[in-house]
Amino acid sequence: MDYQSLSLEIADHVAVVTLNKPEKINAMGADFWDECGEVFRQINDDPDVRVAIIASTGKHFTAGIDLGYLQSLLPPQDADPARAMDMMRRKIKYLQGAFEAIDNCRVPVLAAVQGGCFGAGVDLVSACDMRYASADAYFIIQEVNIGMVADVGTLQRMPRQIPDGLMRELAYTGRKYHADEAFATGYVTHVAEDHEALLAHVKQIAATIAAKSPLAVSGTKVMLNHTRDHGLQEGLDYIASWNAGMLSFQDVMKGATAALTKSTAAFDDLM
Repeated sequence: MDYQSLSLEIADHVAVVTLNKPEKINAMGADFWDECGEVFRQINDDPDVRVAIIASTGKHFTAGIDLGYLQSLLPPQDADPARAMDMMRRKIKYLQGAFEAIDNCRVPVLAAVQGGCFGAGVDLVSACDMRYASADAYFIIQEVNIGMVADVGTLQRMPRQIPDGLMRELAYTGRKYHADEAFATGYVTHVAEDHEALLAHVKQIAATIAAKSPLAVSGTKVMLNHTRDHGLQEGLDYIASWNAGMLSFQDVMKGATAALTKSTAAFDDLM
């Protein structure tokens, strides 16, 4: 499929999704919201893909949702209020679905962020498994600055990724959350000198993940997401059932043999 707001490249079991409208600061217009969910559903269903990267072009990662598109989502002023709000809710759920496709993707998704990451961009990268940044990167929960509550995932996912007090400060003030602070407080995993070094580092991490058993990595992501959303005992019960039915003895033997012989295991793709 040809995409307008982003590009997709797959090589060596790694899918790289790149926002490609730097002339518009990669603002998220109608085409983006259609394509983001579609591209990650495509990645999810591709047996050759074992890990994904979402990156961007230009000085800034993204300006967030395109304000013209945001305005187009508002119901007519003369509409019945109840029907207008029902329509608005369905539109918000549609936008949420784009990032749920990232969160629910069976392979890990790594975000590589340079420059500014505004508003819905924070929603996007908060839906990823890990975030990496260049030294000039910063994040802004922009919604509060334009008089609205963030509604596409930031306020639901980011509180599980950083301390509560810091989360509230960022959400209430709309201030810049710079890369060095984001690293110190655990939101990003690594800060690179510049965009080029950032992409090199993230691709190296992706290659390391891609070399592992894709069944084990996918199952690990399922378990981590389940643990995030459920209690301890439920998580322990779930992993017991999962490994009782999904443990690949073939992969375990390959991994153990490779460890003993100091060789590299060749794992089969997912189906």
